[in-house]
Amino acid sequence: MLFTANKFLSNSLDNRLNQNAFRKLVLNNKLIDFCSNDYLGFARSNIILDLTALEFSSYNFQLPILNGSTGSRLLTGNSDYVEFLEKKIATFHNAPAGLIFNSGYDANLGLISAIAQKGDTIIYDELIHASIHDGIRLSSSSAFKFRHNNIVHLEERLKIASGVIYVIVESVYSMDGDVSPILAIVDLCKKYHANLIIDEAHATGITVNMGKGMVQQLKIEQDVFARIHTFSKALGGHGAIVLGSELLRNFLINFSRSFIYTTALPLKSLIAVNQAYELLQNSKDIILKLHENIAIFKNHLSENVKFNLIESDSPIQCIIVKGNDNVKFLAAAIQNEGYDIRPVLSPTVLKGRERLRICIHVFNTASQIQNLCAFLNTNF
Repeated sequence: MLFTANKFLSNSLDNRLNQNAFRKLVLNNKLIDFCSNDYLGFARSNIILDLTALEFSSYNFQLPILNGSTGSRLLTGNSDYVEFLEKKIATFHNAPAGLIFNSGYDANLGLISAIAQKGDTIIYDELIHASIHDGIRLSSSSAFKFRHNNIVHLEERLKIASGVIYVIVESVYSMDGDVSPILAIVDLCKKYHANLIIDEAHATGITVNMGKGMVQQLKIEQDVFARIHTFSKALGGHGAIVLGSELLRNFLINFSRSFIYTTALPLKSLIAVNQAYELLQNSKDIILKLHENIAIFKNHLSENVKFNLIESDSPIQCIIVKGNDNVKFLAAAIQNEGYDIRPVLSPTVLKGRERLRICIHVFNTASQIQNLCAFLNTNF
């Protein structure tokens, strides 16, 4: 009997159902947000919304006003505005140049699949984002993972690497919320002549240096081959930028398929990013308030809950609840209390490392955070 496409789809979905790992889309709800990546509340900012509309309406269009960008950057989708924005963001992050992509996924995919060639070696933290995994799969290089934040294991990998060597880490990890030992990794990269790539997606906007990220907080800009900053987390917009040398920018324009073969971001999206960066430069008090809320959350958890809490000082706070059944049950109970917290299931995370992923925001009130902690303390 022929093994049809629909049979394959059906069997795959049945396996997910049997693992209690079936994914489905849900509509936005009216629960208290402890789930989104909108750490600073920029996605809901009326200031950004109003200033974006004002700048768009007053923009000096050389052509008729367009809803879309009409093509890829290499065809009709380029503009003086996107090139201005790339230079502005690169300056803000103390980088020679930058290239904007349509999303963080596109940026990671396009960067890694383009630069790593046959005979080269990629060494990556085992908890790196899925977009980086996919970029590695599309590259022609050899690839080896090292145990999460394990410097000794990283050096073991570096000793056997060949060709051009790339080390890839996140500064703040998206599913654990912990930080990378970046300074130690920089030292190893210098020792073994490796090129360091750091995904700053979840550090952008939350660090106390005006949200510039961990690389600038540690003052190691000159030691990093490439950085990726996304606009869709704390900045509340859409898109991402790869920062590096002018040489890297030109290379990506010529060889990065996720840049070359896609329609560019529309002007309104770019203006919203620009206004988010404007607001970020005056957000010292907002960022400090975010970290105060993080401290409130951690301080009000019981010792029993803290024992299962992954160590993190970022807005991402994860409580390990082993088993898809168990974590889904607890998440549903929390949602019934009015808090939007979602379970993270295996295979998204390792089996036995399923968790509640709780995101703290500047707009969460102290009483909301304390009441959530009281529920966790009672029901965990």
